[in-house]
Amino acid sequence: MATRAKKRLSDLTGEKLNELLGLVGGSDSVELKVTLPESGQRSTAQALQIDPLEAQIRQVFFFETPDLQLQQAGVVVRARRVQGRSGDTVVKLRPIVPDDLPEDLRHSSGMNVEVDAMPGSYVCSASMKGKAPNEQVLDVARGARPLRKLLSKEQRSFYAAYAPDGLALDDLRILGPVFVLKVVLRPEPLGRRLVGEMWLLPDGSRILELSTKCLPSEAFQVAVEARAYLEGLGLDLSADPQTKTKSTLEFFAADVRGDVPTAGP
Repeated sequence: MATRAKKRLSDLTGEKLNELLGLVGGSDSVELKVTLPESGQRSTAQALQIDPLEAQIRQVFFFETPDLQLQQAGVVVRARRVQGRSGDTVVKLRPIVPDDLPEDLRHSSGMNVEVDAMPGSYVCSASMKGKAPNEQVLDVARGARPLRKLLSKEQRSFYAAYAPDGLALDDLRILGPVFVLKVVLRPEPLGRRLVGEMWLLPDGSRILELSTKCLPSEAFQVAVEARAYLEGLGLDLSADPQTKTKSTLEFFAADVRGDVPTAGP
């Protein structure tokens, strides 16, 4: 069986490393992520001693067009219902350069600029976040409440500024929901919080992502320590181009278009 070549942020060209440093310096936080191949998910759960009974259930809804016009424009609209606490919403733009954001957006209390760093790649995003009761998210999913009333005024303005012309919030279709199991780990050898998310798609496929957040000033040190810890457990940290959002959007968009093959008799 062929193995995937391992990639590291340090494998980036000098130009790309300088670009990454600039993005990190202008961000509010950095999230280090790795997506594990399905073949290694069981061994990963065993190595990290993940207890599924400690997982928090989340239900994630994306709002898009069947041909993924928002994804092509770099915009993501999402709402979540979360077990045991209030749900949330986000309108996200990526990729972005922090200094290119208007001052009022950059300093809004609802705005978070974050660099997602994966093995061999990275992207900077701007997320306008909001809270939403789980019941209201469900009302939108059932068609009893328009999407625009679930989002804050700032989120609606942010969407209008960056979404394709003529594509209103209430023109979007629901893609999902996808069920997510989230566990929070605190491995003593690592000395910091590690989050595991298992995304369960309706076709039986699973996406397992491990992540940890840190301040921009400590990003490279944390990246080295996290990689050393996870590789020390024997985990496969090869680069995986299929991120959870991209994979989920493509699956449900194909389902809406009728492109997902059905199981035979």
